[in-house]
Amino acid sequence: MSDEKQIPEGGAEETFISHLVELRNRIIRAGTAVIVVFLSLVYWAPDIFRLLARPLTQSLPADGKLIVTDITGSFFVPMKVTLMVAFVIALPIVLYQVWAFIAPGLYQHEKKLVMPLVVSSYTLFLIGMAFAYFLVFPTVFHFIAHYNAPLGAEMNTDIDNYLSFVLTMFMAFGVTFEVPVVVVVLARMGVVSLAKLKQIRPYVVVGAFVLAAVVTPPDILSQLMLAVPLCILYELGLIAARLFVKQGEQPDAEKDAKDGKGDSENGQATS
Repeated sequence: MSDEKQIPEGGAEETFISHLVELRNRIIRAGTAVIVVFLSLVYWAPDIFRLLARPLTQSLPADGKLIVTDITGSFFVPMKVTLMVAFVIALPIVLYQVWAFIAPGLYQHEKKLVMPLVVSSYTLFLIGMAFAYFLVFPTVFHFIAHYNAPLGAEMNTDIDNYLSFVLTMFMAFGVTFEVPVVVVVLARMGVVSLAKLKQIRPYVVVGAFVLAAVVTPPDILSQLMLAVPLCILYELGLIAARLFVKQGEQPDAEKDAKDGKGDSENGQATS
């Protein structure tokens, strides 16, 4: 008689359906959080857009202004900005729902990394957006606005195009400021050794300038303002990795694998 356990018929299907139901519930909760924040901010949508446009409006010459080329642009663009702000505010709740869904399938050492990872990622993303808003935008817009003066061209920017540009820059700088977290996680999980991360430093520098040339406006100033922080943040990630991953320390995944192997060998010896 076989000692193997019989899998109940339809058990795998029921498990899959239960996971889908759990995923649906998590998505609904995350979406509800974003919608609640959005509804609480929608009354101030024009003010939020003016705040977003301030770096540009303060850099425009006396005859420069923002324009609307789409009939519905004056309504939908502030709504999009407000929805973006609502998502950023509700992002901790969204990340928690993601963590709650995947947590049952994580090892214990992976669960310990989740909360510091979420907090640090969210904080660094906000710092990256703030860096772009308070430093990069005024510098770039001031340079571009005054560069147009000798050409005799008026700078009238469409609000929809401005929103697309701002979102691209926010994403670029927000993701760039996540570099220290990525470096620490790669070293801590044993995916890439700290020595290897140091070895590829020249390639990271080249990649930083290539990335900056792709996602930023075609001026050397904005490219430097993305590439240089990316290189500095990579170095900070290496420093943080030295603190969190000691030389000669085994990654947690390897420890768990060896512990599991040792337990199985002990079990076989006992039997």
